[in-house]
Amino acid sequence: MKIELWGVGKTQFPYLQTGIDIYIKRLQHMLPFEWMVIDDIKKSNRLSEAQIREKEGEQILQKVKPTDQLILLDERGKMYSSMDLSVQLNRWMMQGNKRLIFLIGGAYGFSDTIYQRADGKMSLSKMTFSHQMVRLFVVEQLYRAVAIQRNLPYHHE
Repeated sequence: MKIELWGVGKTQFPYLQTGIDIYIKRLQHMLPFEWMVIDDIKKSNRLSEAQIREKEGEQILQKVKPTDQLILLDERGKMYSSMDLSVQLNRWMMQGNKRLIFLIGGAYGFSDTIYQRADGKMSLSKMTFSHQMVRLFVVEQLYRAVAIQRNLPYHHE
């Protein structure tokens, strides 16, 4: 199974991109992993936030296949400890789908059609983080989950 992390819009801050790149490289040494940027729809006077969500959702749905497992990073999602995420990641990987996609929405969140297509929702915290920062947090937690599975000396409990 291939794991993919998708984010709407480019990472704006070089320091975040540097961190993201570090964990992407580490993950790619352990399993098939890809980071994909979905073009964001720029805010204009003509488009409401709901219209932007819908247009971004259409772009995403064009890339998601019926056999993909789609997990949204969403504040109303299930929270996992790092150990629990490792166990859940293993479960998702054993379900036989070709791709497991973790999706980080844009500045205005997800459209209703994305929520309807999603196979699950995951939350990092009760706190709200910028969608830019979440990218680094998620890729690090995915690396940590795989390191736990492989008994690597990264996670200490």
